[in-house]
Amino acid sequence: MTNQPTSNPLKPIPGGNGSKPAELNQNAGSRTNPMRQSISPGAMMGHRGGPTAMIKGENAKDFKGTMRKLIQYLGPYKIVTSFAILLAIASTSFSILGPKILGQATTTLFEGVIGQISGSGKGIDFNAIGRILLTALGLYILSALLAFIQGWIMTGVAVNITYRFRRNIAEKINQMPLKYFDGTNHGEIIARITNDVDTVNQTLSQSLSQIITSVVTVVGVLIMMLTISWQMTLVALLVLPLSLFVVRFIVNRSQIYFKEQQNYLGHVNGHIEEMFGGHIVVKAFNGEQRSIETFRVLNDTLYSSAWKSQFLSGIMMPVMNFIGNLGYVGVVIMGGYLAVRNVITVGDIQAFIQYVRNFTQPITQLANISNILQQTAAAAERVFEFLEEEDEIPDTENPIQLSNVTGQVTFDHVRFGYSPDKIIIKDFSAVIQPGQRIAIVGPTGAGKTTLVKLLMRFYDVNDGAILIDGYDIRQFRRADLRRMFGMVLQDTWLFGGTLMDNIRYSKPEATEEEVIAAAKAAHVDHFVRTLPGGYQMELNEETTNLSQGQKQLLTIARAILADPPMLILDEATSSVDTHTEVLIQQAMLNLMEGRTSFIIAHRLSTIRDADWILVIRDGDIVEQGTHEHLLAQGGFYAELYNSQFERIEVG
Repeated sequence: MTNQPTSNPLKPIPGGNGSKPAELNQNAGSRTNPMRQSISPGAMMGHRGGPTAMIKGENAKDFKGTMRKLIQYLGPYKIVTSFAILLAIASTSFSILGPKILGQATTTLFEGVIGQISGSGKGIDFNAIGRILLTALGLYILSALLAFIQGWIMTGVAVNITYRFRRNIAEKINQMPLKYFDGTNHGEIIARITNDVDTVNQTLSQSLSQIITSVVTVVGVLIMMLTISWQMTLVALLVLPLSLFVVRFIVNRSQIYFKEQQNYLGHVNGHIEEMFGGHIVVKAFNGEQRSIETFRVLNDTLYSSAWKSQFLSGIMMPVMNFIGNLGYVGVVIMGGYLAVRNVITVGDIQAFIQYVRNFTQPITQLANISNILQQTAAAAERVFEFLEEEDEIPDTENPIQLSNVTGQVTFDHVRFGYSPDKIIIKDFSAVIQPGQRIAIVGPTGAGKTTLVKLLMRFYDVNDGAILIDGYDIRQFRRADLRRMFGMVLQDTWLFGGTLMDNIRYSKPEATEEEVIAAAKAAHVDHFVRTLPGGYQMELNEETTNLSQGQKQLLTIARAILADPPMLILDEATSSVDTHTEVLIQQAMLNLMEGRTSFIIAHRLSTIRDADWILVIRDGDIVEQGTHEHLLAQGGFYAELYNSQFERIEVG
């Protein structure tokens, strides 16, 4: 490894201004966390007038379009679903024949009794009645068996569709740009994966079979009713328009509240996740009451919409039963009149009354299911909206493959903003030679991390280009590009698993010896061996069995293990004590030797030895140069540097 030059190490870009890298224009807007939304009392009340106003701003739900997409998910199961429909038709048909056959038994019994009373008949033919009852029993058993098989098949279809939903969502998450997650509450995304998908699953597994059987029952029963008496059928159908009117009236109103219920369920989940994830901070700043108030506002709206939707859904069955009873009374009166005139038999009246019950029941079920489908459509629509979000710009079809990355990074007139009307970086150019240490400094919120996001292609530049070894980073696959960098962030991220697995995350194929070597270089080995289980100790869900400093050291060991040609260190030592920081700084110096390194730090004392310093203010790079050069200028960097040491002396 060769020593790095101390004089202006950056070469001008051809066509640039003068002999030094072009500096950026000043007074660009600051944006440290673009589009991030959190649910807090102020945010809620300030967003289009508060919680209620949010729902008013929602577009009307496309029920037909959503259900059409849901049906398309049944495409791979056409054969299985068709077979299940045939089973449902057969099962329902056998069940429908039952009342007609039982009516024959009643007629035989009635005629036998009348014959005995009048003395003109042979009496009751119990053998014939027995044969009729056995036939009816066989039909009902066969109907139940076919219904069981059909339900088993449709449950499997529903579970498979739910599996595909979750798989597609998981794949979608990895295809979406970072800006979506910056602008969407995490609880909203979790709600779509859990609550919304579960709602669709329950409807498909429980209601889809019922829809099929109900439709077949309505058609089959209507045919059987017409074979018995068209007059009685007409009386029974007179209540149908009233039923349809009531169903339409209730569904149209419940639809609004089901949509609102699904939306605010996501808001409540997001708030709960936010509060419990940061419960220590909430308690430290006495934010419990504010959290409770926010939750109350959200929960009250959820309660109101849920109460209205469930109330409207709940009154569907009683109202439909009442309307069905009206038709039942009319049928009984008409049946008695026709029986007196010997137009139909007593058994036919009994069968018809059963058919009336069987006719109104599936209509009632369909009415109730239609209400459930509104809730399902609301949930499915949210899932489809997520799946239809814009994907990340795809990788190039012919990516560059570099066998050896030297680490030269060129910023060629880079222009970038998180939104087109708020450009942060206006015209930044610089050439960073392999192995140089580039410090990015500035006050909190100045936009230091923006350059890192551009380097890693979390965001793409609006204009200009970023090149690595002379190639535009857009010519690389994202996976290959990000493999060139080792990253240590201010916010540590560890997952449930062993310490060994967490370090090995950057290089899954690494041997145990390589992991331990990286741990020693990051000064992790000495404290890991004091823990129960050592490298095999399991981290708990919240990783509270490690201190913040220890977690930071583990992420540094992870970066060391990756052994990349370039490094990004974002406040890498902000969470460790002074003694550990000295050790880490030495380890980092060894690690950075020969590697292009981008160092983001508030503590200016940690970057004095950098080869080049970029000074960011309000999102714009206002100064750049070596430490001595920037101090001599007496500009913003000198002001930052001197203010820190003045505070130290005063302290």
